[in-house]
Amino acid sequence: EDSPSRQVGASPAGPLAKVRHAAPMLSLDNAFSEEDVADFIGRVRRYLNLAPDEPIAITAEPKIDGLSCSLRYEKGVLVLAATRGDGTTGEDVTPNVRTIADIPEHLGTNEAVIPDVLEVRGEVYMSKADFAALNERQAEAGGKIFANPRNAAAGSLRQKDAAITAARPLRFLAHGWGEASELPADTQCDMMRAISGWGLPVSEDFLRFGDLEAALAHYRAIEAKRADLPFDIDGVVYKVDRLDWQRRLGQVARAPRWAIAHKFPAEKAQTTLKAIDIQVGRTGKLTPVARLEPVNVGGVTVTNATLHNADEIERLGVRPGDRIVIQRAGDVIPQVLENLTPDEERPPYVFPVECPECGSDAVREEGEVDIRCTGGLICPAQRVERLRHFVSRHALDIEGLGLVHIESFFRDSLIQSPADIFKLTKDQLLTRERWAELSAANLIAAIDARRAPPLDRFLFALGIRHVGEVTARDLARRYRSFGNLMAMIDRALAVRAETQPTPAEPERKFTQRRDKAVVAVIDTPNIGPEVANAILDFFEEPHNREVVDDILASGVQPQDVVHETRASPVSGKTLVFTGSLETLSRDEAKAQAELRGAKVSGSVSAKTDLVIAGPGAGSKLKKAQELGIEVIDEARWAEIVVASSP
Repeated sequence: EDSPSRQVGASPAGPLAKVRHAAPMLSLDNAFSEEDVADFIGRVRRYLNLAPDEPIAITAEPKIDGLSCSLRYEKGVLVLAATRGDGTTGEDVTPNVRTIADIPEHLGTNEAVIPDVLEVRGEVYMSKADFAALNERQAEAGGKIFANPRNAAAGSLRQKDAAITAARPLRFLAHGWGEASELPADTQCDMMRAISGWGLPVSEDFLRFGDLEAALAHYRAIEAKRADLPFDIDGVVYKVDRLDWQRRLGQVARAPRWAIAHKFPAEKAQTTLKAIDIQVGRTGKLTPVARLEPVNVGGVTVTNATLHNADEIERLGVRPGDRIVIQRAGDVIPQVLENLTPDEERPPYVFPVECPECGSDAVREEGEVDIRCTGGLICPAQRVERLRHFVSRHALDIEGLGLVHIESFFRDSLIQSPADIFKLTKDQLLTRERWAELSAANLIAAIDARRAPPLDRFLFALGIRHVGEVTARDLARRYRSFGNLMAMIDRALAVRAETQPTPAEPERKFTQRRDKAVVAVIDTPNIGPEVANAILDFFEEPHNREVVDDILASGVQPQDVVHETRASPVSGKTLVFTGSLETLSRDEAKAQAELRGAKVSGSVSAKTDLVIAGPGAGSKLKKAQELGIEVIDEARWAEIVVASSP
């Protein structure tokens, strides 16, 4: 009668709501060798200032390859379940989680008092046997075939209709907790015993060890039986057992200092290289992809692997028909490691000199390893990828316009350039299959919400080679408006065109002189000749200018940067951040400094006025001390920020 499956049957829910975690769901730092784990223990000992002979108890448990999930219980009743998301904000999957038999609606009782508020953290996963059975059913029904159990678990949990989740064989293992109104134990081990006693499953291989060697022996034992476990794992997680030590150790930006994941070596397999295909990316890069005879690597069937570039093909000497060794790098990305048949009689692979998508010349620029299509926006592959980039999360971030829709709209000539996105109408969408009134209205609203993007996002969205988020932000801050930026680009193009070689001047000297003149006109921190010329090349191409003009004509107005600074003790000074920052990212720290009138540099010199040093600071801190430069910690920096905030 208490079966969660009895609660399923409501009509499908709307799009998954966003949930902000009460306590961040952190990632883990990785160790790839026993030496890395020993270094971790050494860092713990140094940070806690422990004596060399003081024991450090640690717990060890398998690292399940599943989907992280947080379960919030209030007075012992499940009230919310959320995915990890970006660690700060996840998706509400409460109705779906209620269908998982491993997860109780009400916590049971044991001798440990249940906190009024308790967030249990763990992994939703699918067993290997259940995964295989699911794929069989999917194949019989003509449905989607999942690549691996993790993808199957993630796709099943994040369904809008909980009834679909209920039909999938999902499991759960707890490995920790987030927010808790109180803790009934003083150690990681006793807390996990309490969680197990309340009715949530914990790994049978979760154990506590008094020294590193015993924990490493446990790692080796788990690795030996890895293939026989009912679920996929990719390593072992170690955690400092004492909770008071965990609190003292704290965390860095995205990971706790008191835990580490000891990853297993990448699994390898042999197969046959059937063909080499060329994929064309957003910037025109031609990437060779190995098409393989299907082979199982670490529980995943692999049919493709990256070959990186023409030099890698030459180094490996691979040709279609060769027998090769592949591995899943980081247990994720398949790559070719070795050619087992280099001496067999077979013609060498010839890398194309023309783009396979548009027929334009494919060239390798001096000093570069990549070969690129010169077709730009006339190349269909680049156009689709550039459209995808234009709407991506760090660019214009148009929600609901993903790759599937972009490819479909492009194929049907509804969208051919970025400007066409802003010309879409609800009526056009309603004529298409699977578009209804609400979904069409939502997409048009999402597009309209991006008609006034910040200048830096707009620049990044254009897909200019070498102009990433940081460079786009630097340009936006330097020129404040798109009009100012374009005026500067026109001046720089004129300088580049007017700068001519003098008689008998070597070409290298001329190029250096011309590049120096161009960089001087652009006059933006961290932009040198390579980036400067990439920007000018983009805007010198008439078709690119037309694309930008069309975007502006469609009603898009990049917003000017409002220059705001606050009086502070660091106004006019040059700062350097070094080491690990615990409470904010490096970009956030830089933004805080610049808002207070300071300049942030990446290196310490005699011109540096102040160094903010976190744990792990090395050569920069040493140089600052040698030069007699003032050094403060992150807590003192926070005081400066607070004191100069409105």
